[in-house]
Amino acid sequence: MKNFQKLVFLTIAASFVVLALLPSASSSSNEGKPVINHKKETHNNQKLSSELSSEITVHGFLLWASMGFLMPVGILVIRMSNRVECGRRQKLIFYFHFIFQIISVLLSTAGAILSIKNFDNSFSNNHQRIGLALYGMIWVQVLIGLFRPQRGTKGRSMWYIAHWALGTGVSTLGIINIYTGLQAYQKKTLRSTRLWTLLFTAEIIFIGFLYLLQDKWDYMQKQGVILSNDPAMSTDPLISPTANQKEMNVL
Repeated sequence: MKNFQKLVFLTIAASFVVLALLPSASSSSNEGKPVINHKKETHNNQKLSSELSSEITVHGFLLWASMGFLMPVGILVIRMSNRVECGRRQKLIFYFHFIFQIISVLLSTAGAILSIKNFDNSFSNNHQRIGLALYGMIWVQVLIGLFRPQRGTKGRSMWYIAHWALGTGVSTLGIINIYTGLQAYQKKTLRSTRLWTLLFTAEIIFIGFLYLLQDKWDYMQKQGVILSNDPAMSTDPLISPTANQKEMNVL
């Protein structure tokens, strides 16, 4: 447990260093130019700005990779531990879950930094409001994960409920905010996002199918075991099960 905590703290410390060194997309392009207040730019100029469009695209990709892919996959991975007994395999599953979630947090934080540095964050639409709430919830979830009690301890049940509820909420809001982000992108750039919306919807349906399948997988496997262990029924159509039972009683 101590080694794991050291790994967590080192990972988070390294992530902050990497994020702090992220170059601003606007700082390099504005060297030697007068400072422009983005809030005073007109809406039409924002639509026509290819630089702003590319920044929005990068922001959207980072948040999709974080909220729309890695976080749901991390949830699917940790659910696999419910069918695995304690041991090396369960630890391996846990570490995969940890890695996926940490990468997800880093990508979402990078997307947040990009939006803070380069976008007009007036929080006048649902996408920006939900995004702000998500950034806070994500790091609260990280702190909850750091103070994970040992199995069998008194506060483990309450911790699990809080961790599960917040993780489910973050993942659900993240998926919703990707849809609102696609709508905001289409409105700002006048480019159709129908294809990306369909692809993302297909991905979520597939992930949801795998999520539900995990609950039924053991049950489906046991069906074959139960059927193979059932005594063979008589193939003679003239002999009824009642007759077989009477014959067994006579014997």
